[in-house]
Amino acid sequence: MYGLEFTVFDTCLGWIGIVYSSQGLRKIILFQESKDDVVRQVEQYDSSAQICDTDSFGDLSQRLKRYFRGEEVHLLDKVDFAGASLFQQQVWRVVRTIYYGKTRSYAWVATQLGLPGAARAVGQALGRNPLLIIVPCHRVISSDGGLGGFSAGLEMKKHLLCLEESGTT
Repeated sequence: MYGLEFTVFDTCLGWIGIVYSSQGLRKIILFQESKDDVVRQVEQYDSSAQICDTDSFGDLSQRLKRYFRGEEVHLLDKVDFAGASLFQQQVWRVVRTIYYGKTRSYAWVATQLGLPGAARAVGQALGRNPLLIIVPCHRVISSDGGLGGFSAGLEMKKHLLCLEESGTT
């Protein structure tokens, strides 16, 4: 594979796009109203990306569909953090260790990195997370139990946390 490829599929919550390189997943586009809306967002991200058959990246689309129906699935797919800073990559790797149905604080993530005073910087790195769900930043909340932020909106963060809570086995 040369350059970026992407696939588009429908879920119970809307259309999703997965952009990937030969190194791994690069970007997830969540919950658009139509396939064309996803394609437009992919083109804004990288106009040279080529659309491919859903099967070209394994069963990820099927696992994501099951996830959004409330099933616990493993999303440990290979990722490509090209273009991200070293700090962002470190934050995202720590967040990938947070188990389904669990939450941790921004301060916890910072402490895992050996930077206990960097909770705000962790939040900023999570705000730039291109792989929502795969890097489950919705599982990171404020130390006081508040939701904090989420680039897909706080209602979606609340929905994903409730989905995982009800789906935990």
